[in-house]
Amino acid sequence: MSDIQFVKMDEGGVNARILSKETKADFRRIEAASLKMRARFTSAEGKRFFVRLFSTLQLNTHFISVIARTRLDHDDVAKVEAALRAKMDAVNENLNKAIDGAEALFKSHGVTSVATYDTVPLEVDVGVMSSAGRRYLEVLGKLDQLMPLLQTLEIHEVITAQAVDIQRASLKRQVRDVANGARNFAIGLRRRMNPLGNRDSFDTGDVSAVPENEEAADVQAVVTLGGDQGSAKVSQLAENGDASLDQ
Repeated sequence: MSDIQFVKMDEGGVNARILSKETKADFRRIEAASLKMRARFTSAEGKRFFVRLFSTLQLNTHFISVIARTRLDHDDVAKVEAALRAKMDAVNENLNKAIDGAEALFKSHGVTSVATYDTVPLEVDVGVMSSAGRRYLEVLGKLDQLMPLLQTLEIHEVITAQAVDIQRASLKRQVRDVANGARNFAIGLRRRMNPLGNRDSFDTGDVSAVPENEEAADVQAVVTLGGDQGSAKVSQLAENGDASLDQ
């Protein structure tokens, strides 16, 4: 009797569907070395965000840190990097607080086991090209770690379904905002490098020339503001990103 299954279980079909919708990132022109790391995701949110965001973030941060430096002032590029790093650190801290808070509720309510997924985990070998890529992979891992904790607390009625939905949506938005911010700044830097749009600024070495398009203006805002204000600009820009990833 123990071998009888009352429900059909996933045997990898979920992962296949997720991977089939992945937009293939083109790494053929990337000559950077990468550190091979094993990544494992069990939650729906962790899997989908990894597939949709990680590779493109790596391409965008590589462009910002490596390609843009061949044409733009290093200090200006460093300001963009610092703003993105501050944003990533803030999200990481918020995820840590959420995990600590969930574990405290486990302890105070006598919850001893965590809900598990019946779908097959998504396990892949990842080539991490930069510290930004490593940091973002850690952020995705913490998001994946938090999701079953929240589900467990909901099952035990420690927190309401509404509270779980609000917290989940907020953290997902923050994680997505980092990738959208990297994309927006890579676009802006690429257009600042356009010899037709920025010929005078490159000839004079002046990268503070007034940008001629919205994305370049976004980059200029961060370069000008720097620090916490630059990080706030990253958040503002990311809110205008691809909302389809909330699904």
